[in-house]
Amino acid sequence: MDLFKKCEIFNKEVLGKVNETGLYPYFHYLNSGQDTEVIMEGKRTIMIGSNNYLGLTSHPDVIKAGVEAIEKYGSGCSGSRFLNGTLDIHIELEKELAEFLQKEDVVTFSTGFQSNLGIISTIAGRNDYILCDKENHASIYDACRLSFAKMLRFEHSDMEDLEKQLEIIPESAGILIVTDGVFSMSGEICKLPKIVELAKKYGARIMVDDAHGLGVLGDHGRGTAEHFGLEKEVDIYMGTFSKSLASLGGYMASTKEVVTFIKHNSRPFIFSASPTPACVACARASLKLLRENPQMVQNLKEISNYMRTGLKNKGIKLIESITPIIPIFTYEDEKAFMACKLLLERGVYVNPVISPATPKGQALLRTSYMATHTKEQMDEAIEKIAEVLKELELLD
Repeated sequence: MDLFKKCEIFNKEVLGKVNETGLYPYFHYLNSGQDTEVIMEGKRTIMIGSNNYLGLTSHPDVIKAGVEAIEKYGSGCSGSRFLNGTLDIHIELEKELAEFLQKEDVVTFSTGFQSNLGIISTIAGRNDYILCDKENHASIYDACRLSFAKMLRFEHSDMEDLEKQLEIIPESAGILIVTDGVFSMSGEICKLPKIVELAKKYGARIMVDDAHGLGVLGDHGRGTAEHFGLEKEVDIYMGTFSKSLASLGGYMASTKEVVTFIKHNSRPFIFSASPTPACVACARASLKLLRENPQMVQNLKEISNYMRTGLKNKGIKLIESITPIIPIFTYEDEKAFMACKLLLERGVYVNPVISPATPKGQALLRTSYMATHTKEQMDEAIEKIAEVLKELELLD
């Protein structure tokens, strides 16, 4: 069969059917920057589908830092960190992150996805085991495939199943338990206290992907481990700059020994160009704002709780959580697409999530919020969401 036959089938049988109904929900373009309200395809739209949790992508200090970095360093680094691509601001950012996260050292990557690839594929080798929550991010799964370690999946947040998997691992093997801190689709927080307990019992190391936890959880926004008071118990933090830190890139925080090992052995790190000057400068400026203004974290919690309460008052069933990720179930894929279309027509943007990203029959609208959203914006969004769900017979 021709190699490109799969492309023809996908375009005709998958996209063709969606396009015929007018429900294709992807690649909508913005005519403005990310903010609580955007201009999407020429129309004013309330943005409740972004990971811009602290609302810093439009902050003047962040924008100024990016402009000044380009003026000083140029547009790119033209090489990997391993060779010619390290700037003084890369080193400064790593020092600042290490201090903020209370870890010995940090190494930065060019994207969050690449961070997981670079960490997991390097730290877990041929004779090791990776214990992976079934609802972990796709980048974690790809990292496990890239690693020569054996991956064992445990049922989502099922600590009994995690222990069953741990029990079968040979004592001679190295063990890495990997979990999202905040699960990106549901907004649920991992059961870190029990994971720590099991890791100690079975001699495992813990890695937390805190892409959706940094700037969201903890009194200072340090993430999932701070939320539980377990910062000294997590061996590796992974995080991104593309969410609360309003930039692009990722990082690993751990001991100096582990960081040095990753820097000298991680192929995704060594063979990738380093983060651009603007990305680094914007991340530094955002981190500075977070450190100096921890009230932003509380503001995010308050607006998220306001939205959650408002949706519940309309009779909308939600997964209980305290994070700014609030999923609304449509169950059927087509209804998720239809809801997104109707909401966008009314000036509200949300994300459709369908199988296989969710279990079949559990399609949802992923909504997410910013510390800078106003109650007026939330009230408008609540009313329009309720209207659409009623029209689709998803609400009594």
